Amino acid sequence: MNGLPAPALPAEDDDMTTQPTLLDTLDPDLTARLTSRRGLFSRAAGSLGALATAPTVLAVASTEAFAQGLPGQVVDVLRFALTLEYLEAEFYQTALASRGLIPGRYRPVFQQIAKHEVAHVRLLQGALGAAAIPKPAFDFTARGKYPDVFESFDTFTTLSSTFEDLGVAAYKGQAGNLQGTPVLTTALQIHSVEARHAAEVRRVRGIIGWDGAFDAPQTKAQVLAAAMPFIAGGV
Repeated sequence: MNGLPAPALPAEDDDMTTQPTLLDTLDPDLTARLTSRRGLFSRAAGSLGALATAPTVLAVASTEAFAQGLPGQVVDVLRFALTLEYLEAEFYQTALASRGLIPGRYRPVFQQIAKHEVAHVRLLQGALGAAAIPKPAFDFTARGKYPDVFESFDTFTTLSSTFEDLGVAAYKGQAGNLQGTPVLTTALQIHSVEARHAAEVRRVRGIIGWDGAFDAPQTKAQVLAAAMPFIAGGV
């Protein structure tokens, strides 16, 4: 593509479910709350059985850790983030299941991104507990505007860039609403991973991975206006 070298692909064994430093993605205060309750993880793992991967156990465990309740403003931000993570996770899972869409050389890239998005969904679901919203229905054609999204690699990667850039701007835009809360660090660490996704997808497309020295945040209203065409039932 435009003479650029192919992006470096992640190692085949680079699986988040086996990394020993998963708790490093959490705010230190929250980590202490989780790890101080030894029975909490064992109960979560026991209830999940064969599904007890690290992100899933963490999500279930963090539900109990947050049982005392979160400020309403934080709940609103996390629900907003969860909606976007639902969208991204389903987008990549659908794409990976679409025969012939993603060239073999790029499948490891999108497989890894998909794993990250699923882990983000589980973490946010766990943090929200009973306050988590259900996954909405999605229309990745945007009401017919992109009818070949899962047939054309160019269309798919264009939307992938759109969603990743949107996620970066969304997390940045909500940082102020999490100031002084124990989940700010976690949100910023998800934000940095989304930024890496955005850059990698741009490299796959053969374009520069950045727009300049500074990125602008977007408000919730701006992000939802961009995302709404892809959400079949609204939010």
